[in-house]
Amino acid sequence: MIDTSGVQGGDGLLPGTRRALLRRVAQGQAEGRTPSMVGAVVRDGHLVWAAGRGDVGGREPDADTQYRIGSITKTFLAVLVMRLRDEGLLGLGDRLGQHLEVPEGAGATIAQLLSHTSGLSAEPRGPWWERTDGSLRPGLGDLFGERPQRHPAGRLHHYSNLGFALLGALVEKLRGEHWYEVLRREVLLPLGLERTTLHPVAPHADGWAVHPWADVLLPEPAADTGRMAPAGQLWSTAADLGRFAAFLMAGDEAVLPAATVEEMRTPLAEPQGADWTGGYGLGVQLVRKDGTVLAGHTGTMPGFVAQLWTDPREGIASVVLGNLTSLPTAGAVAVDLITTVAELEPGLPAPWRPLQDADPELLELTGPWYWGASPFALRLGADRALSLAPVDGPGRAARFRPEADGTWTGLDGYYAGETLRAVRTADGTVSHLDIGTFVFTRRPYEPGDAVPGGVDTGGWR
Repeated sequence: MIDTSGVQGGDGLLPGTRRALLRRVAQGQAEGRTPSMVGAVVRDGHLVWAAGRGDVGGREPDADTQYRIGSITKTFLAVLVMRLRDEGLLGLGDRLGQHLEVPEGAGATIAQLLSHTSGLSAEPRGPWWERTDGSLRPGLGDLFGERPQRHPAGRLHHYSNLGFALLGALVEKLRGEHWYEVLRREVLLPLGLERTTLHPVAPHADGWAVHPWADVLLPEPAADTGRMAPAGQLWSTAADLGRFAAFLMAGDEAVLPAATVEEMRTPLAEPQGADWTGGYGLGVQLVRKDGTVLAGHTGTMPGFVAQLWTDPREGIASVVLGNLTSLPTAGAVAVDLITTVAELEPGLPAPWRPLQDADPELLELTGPWYWGASPFALRLGADRALSLAPVDGPGRAARFRPEADGTWTGLDGYYAGETLRAVRTADGTVSHLDIGTFVFTRRPYEPGDAVPGGVDTGGWR
């Protein structure tokens, strides 16, 4: 459970870091002409800093002030879909039509819907769903306008709010109740997110538009979007989103294990355009900045902007919430909160500790192996995990997860999803490693070893 005690002062961060974070939020609120803004930072599972600027109901907002979070709702919904997958109630490769009767989109897979590669139109039938009541689109069939299938399923990344409305209906079909009630029971309450709700609960900010040429405000509607709600309805706080960010980095066995959360962060699609700097996983956005990949999601609704970004390698996350219809710089503020902490207070590596009760048969596998004449090193980690990496220079490095049948499954790189087997001879000694038909031997191209195609009998010369 994430600790939120004492966060307004930034317990756990140095005074200079706290000042730099406050200045960045203050700068973002002032330069963005935002009625109010809240920023927060999570580190190693703890909300270590939060502060607000501006005015909400006559006071400065804080980490408990609700804002509408827009499309961050999609990531919450994706967690529900992945829970269904982990329970065996659906597969990511299943077609939507296998589980839900829909007039369009039945041929798209669950993974394609989660990654915005279903080819469905970006928006439902008009009028603009974010500013109009959901009663205008009471049934699934009412969501589809002309030519709802804009691209062949799986062809390219095309952001689709409509697709997540269908995923919300899928959750309701398989669970037999409203998607938000499922979310509250299975995700929000286990993670302690009591201030994440379908409708606003005080204290909350009101949504505003700011005149482009004058410092005056106009109220924005806060419509109940009905069937479209899974695409952007939720309200939340910086404290709750901080807890959710911690979950997105490390998982929680009560909701989703770390391996499934990591799977959600794995890119499945990249946006179109020659200058792309990000991608999309399973309900999770990805951005690249200065060699670092951040995972999270952005959100906008009339009168609101929201940003949630995580850096799992550093264990740092940030949240930025504001009550303004459009604030293009909000993302920069959120990223800067992460980089500020990482640069001013770089994390310490975890202390090295020896393995407990290492299996002698696994120790036998460690050390140098050769793919042809290229040397690799195999290392044994905690819980029987293995890692393989070239001895020198770039190459196909990968981590491997142990399986119950004595094999390992690749987690990243070229060997992601591939099976590693330790092949033994009749007397039980290890002959070679097989990784998806690639053979690794103890010696480079030694005659008599299990090298596909054999080795020239003349040997090295």
